[in-house]
Amino acid sequence: MSQLEPILAPVVEAAGYRLVRLRLMGGKRKTLQVMAEREDGTMNVDDCAALSHALSEFLEQDDPIEGDYVLEVSSPGIDRPLIRLTDFARWSGHEAKLETVAPIDGRKRFRGTLLGLDGSDVVVETGGQRLKLPFRAVAEAKLVLTDKLIEEDLHARGRTKS
Repeated sequence: MSQLEPILAPVVEAAGYRLVRLRLMGGKRKTLQVMAEREDGTMNVDDCAALSHALSEFLEQDDPIEGDYVLEVSSPGIDRPLIRLTDFARWSGHEAKLETVAPIDGRKRFRGTLLGLDGSDVVVETGGQRLKLPFRAVAEAKLVLTDKLIEEDLHARGRTKS
């Protein structure tokens, strides 16, 4: 998918958003999944529609993807994926699930509190232990939906918990 990111990221940015994740999935009928957000971390339905329109115009004109596909634009959601190294620092203090490419200490799946970064290692506390996982070894990671995360999201949107 990395070959599409340099092509589509400038379109996303020109529309006023930050690209979170880009995936091309499927076989015969593909889905181009674009997750994006505003600089302040928000992304509502109108934003999704506006970005979808901007991307559709670009994709129809430049046609960088072979065959038929469906464009799907969404927000990353509260329990967002963690894609870039900076995501692990930005969401430090929150609970996350991580899966590594290969086993580390006999495990591939980890769940714990993000403690930020140590160079290019992701630091996570799990089971009372502080682990350093090489960023390049992380296959997938996402935040876990917790009360703390919901509260922070509501606060960022200028709302309070009801």
